[in-house]
Amino acid sequence: MDKYTLIDAYFKEHSLVEHQLESYNDFVENRLQKIVDEIGYVDTDIPEGFKVKFGKIKLGKPIIKEADGSIREITPMEARIREITYSVPIYLEMTPIYGKEGEEREGETLDVYIGELPVMLGSKICLLYGKSEEEIIKMGEDPRDRFGYFIINGTEKVLISQEDLIPNRIICEKTEKSGKLVDVAKIFSTRSGFRALCSLEKYPDGLIYANFPGVTGSVPFVILMRALGAETDREIIEAVNDERFVMEILLNIQEIREEYNINTQEEALDFIGKKIVPNQTKEKRIARAKSVLCNYLLPHLGNTEESFYKKIKFLGIMARNVLELHFGYRTEDDKDHLAFKRVKLAGDLLEDLFRDAFSALVKDMKYQLERQCTRNKEPSIKAAVRGDLLTDRINSAMATGTWIGGRTGVSQLLDRTSYLATNSQLRRIVSPLSRSQPHFEARELHGTHWGKICPSETPEGQNCGLVKNFAIMAKITKKEDEKEVIEFLKSIEIMKFT
Repeated sequence: MDKYTLIDAYFKEHSLVEHQLESYNDFVENRLQKIVDEIGYVDTDIPEGFKVKFGKIKLGKPIIKEADGSIREITPMEARIREITYSVPIYLEMTPIYGKEGEEREGETLDVYIGELPVMLGSKICLLYGKSEEEIIKMGEDPRDRFGYFIINGTEKVLISQEDLIPNRIICEKTEKSGKLVDVAKIFSTRSGFRALCSLEKYPDGLIYANFPGVTGSVPFVILMRALGAETDREIIEAVNDERFVMEILLNIQEIREEYNINTQEEALDFIGKKIVPNQTKEKRIARAKSVLCNYLLPHLGNTEESFYKKIKFLGIMARNVLELHFGYRTEDDKDHLAFKRVKLAGDLLEDLFRDAFSALVKDMKYQLERQCTRNKEPSIKAAVRGDLLTDRINSAMATGTWIGGRTGVSQLLDRTSYLATNSQLRRIVSPLSRSQPHFEARELHGTHWGKICPSETPEGQNCGLVKNFAIMAKITKKEDEKEVIEFLKSIEIMKFT
């Protein structure tokens, strides 16, 4: 078969910017509602009891409100000419709930305007979607344009795909600390936009230590397992579940027992609590330790005490991996392998941005409702919602390119130098690594780039190898729900969970 026939057939079905459009459509159709459901409601400190429950989120059509008060649809070309943002209004169902717990009564559900969302040209909520070439020409657009970008204050902006290490997967490596070679098993545990680096480190003295946010310094592995509920030696050994390392784990247990004499969950929680809030009472130290273990230790497994059993099992796997690395049963993981990489597309980037902006809106709502109460006014949801707060946060990030977490250059001015330059920019992928450091291995071509990353297209100078482009026929798959995968594996009896 002629290869060009195959390529033509591929592009009749797929677009060069399909990955951006699919990601944005998924964000609009699924992730917006998911973010709202994560927060769920606004709880206030009003003495009589008042909170607001969130319902379905709805998007309008691209519109403009004229000076005379009239509202009408706006096309992308008009947005460019008039130097305004091509966006849609966002409405959210809100139900007031009066009274304290046990005596609650619901009020009337309202559709409240909460702000504006920039529209990606060519997406399902864009006026250009599904239009024929003739209709696109009538609207002032080029029918050969791939779209996949935004119009912010009249300028065309594109969200550059961001390369990132895979979340929720164990990575093993050797690193040097204080002149000692340390074996490390680490994981970027991610849940609802929150990212926590949790790691187990095996030092030459034989002890294994855990590091995770919320606790200063390291916590011995055995003490952490006891704090999670693995009080007996057998439970810790069974969590690691490897006969090769029974003696190594027993030595860890014996050394911790001799040095700290910690044998119960309460003693272990108090030990961790002293690292977090050393000057508090024992009850407060234990409560604070439980809170940190719930929210900051492997948050992707859950943020309640019910998840402690899962965390014991997962830490056991991490300990097994770090021991395998130490004794030479496995090699270091290659972080430049594409199996350890994920790409944040437009939908993922907007998800992070919207979650941050919506959280700020919810906090402001709480403040406004409580302020109404102090002024002896009846709580009014519509008066408490300031739509410009969410709109300004999103538009500011889109206009400047400064994103959540301090990243810069995420949003860029669309390159219209040539047709090829435009398509190239829409398929660009940027590494988060520092440009001032050598990072020789990260800049080099890797065998796994074959068919996925273009081996030729990268800039000269300090960006060489860190700014890359997808190969022409590379297909970017979207993230699937892990629960559905696990349920499928259970159904064919490959995985069995209690």
